[in-house]
Amino acid sequence: MEKIVERFIRYAKVNTRSDEASKTCPSTPGQTELANMLAEELKETGLQDINIDENGYLMATLPANTDKEVPVIGFLAHLDTSPDYKSDKVNPQVIEHNGKAIKLNSQENVVLSPVEFPAVNNYIGQKLIVTDGTTLLGADDKAGIAEIVTAMEYLMQHPEIKHGAVRIAFTPDEEIGRGADKFDVKKFNARFAYTVDGGALGEVEYENFNAAKARISIQGLNVHPGSAKNKMKNAMLIAMELNSMLPAYDVPEHTDGYEGFFHLTDLTGAVENTTLNYIIRDHDRKLFDKKKDLLIKIVDHLNLKYGARTVKLTMVDQYYNMKEKIEPEFHIVELARKAITSCGITPKIIPIRGGTDGSRLSYMGLPCPNLFTGGHNFHSRYEFVPVKSMEKAVEVIVRIIEMNASR
Repeated sequence: MEKIVERFIRYAKVNTRSDEASKTCPSTPGQTELANMLAEELKETGLQDINIDENGYLMATLPANTDKEVPVIGFLAHLDTSPDYKSDKVNPQVIEHNGKAIKLNSQENVVLSPVEFPAVNNYIGQKLIVTDGTTLLGADDKAGIAEIVTAMEYLMQHPEIKHGAVRIAFTPDEEIGRGADKFDVKKFNARFAYTVDGGALGEVEYENFNAAKARISIQGLNVHPGSAKNKMKNAMLIAMELNSMLPAYDVPEHTDGYEGFFHLTDLTGAVENTTLNYIIRDHDRKLFDKKKDLLIKIVDHLNLKYGARTVKLTMVDQYYNMKEKIEPEFHIVELARKAITSCGITPKIIPIRGGTDGSRLSYMGLPCPNLFTGGHNFHSRYEFVPVKSMEKAVEVIVRIIEMNASR
């Protein structure tokens, strides 16, 4: 317990917030700082083939300790934290949850409430790592990194547990959708892998959203409001009209499970020019395509109404549901399920309402479902991770590796 807590807190204090505006890889220097720290730690642990490439991807090998032919297995986590919330000067706190509201910051009156966040009630009597109420925590995905490193250390210290070669990788810029951009699948050289980037205890995910992003630019016409009749085109009002034509309940705050959505991530504008950015998500490929088609039709309609080239749509696909690539290799999901069960945990096979590096890696030839880290409320100051769940994640990683060698 002490080791994994110390390790996680040390990682969390490195500011690895990624930056979508950056043209470099990694997008921020803190990710390189953490990768270098991890490389030294892995070297001390006894891992081999430790390498950080020119793009900040860290790979290493736990060598096999058996002559048996065993498929090479991999585990991955990402170095960066979300750009959506403050992540400098992270100051984690370790508390024992007594069932009452957890005061994160007395000065700013920030409280982790069991009423607002009922999942915390599942961990009464346990130690939780929480924020100080001013930053995110970074359990997404520094909990995953800490769990993988701790599992490798444990296996190095316990040679009686027989296993094949294990490859690990820590990738940059997952949070801005670039985590797999420069990942060298051939160099990684694993038969299959798992991202350790999920949520609550016991979760296994092999389905994720199909994803696209859309940027809509609206060109208005501004004249003096006193003489604007039949002349002015208010780009902001056209933007409001466009958004009103989308299904009102197909938004994140009204959907869960397999339900998709349109999410307006930001809007900036004035009468003359307004820009909207959306992300479009759905697990079902046909429904995903219908959502994109609807947006195209709305834009076409508005251009007929207000004049050609008033509304410009730029839309690109980001990633696809990895289910298509995992199902032919479903034994790797079954391996995870059996390992979780053998650790006394109830497996929860659920769809990801998002994406991971694993979704793109699966389409690059590396089947890669997702395992839990134990964390909750990612990307916010209410983020927390139970220490026991992190310990269980380590146990599951070790068990998967052991069972992979005994098949």
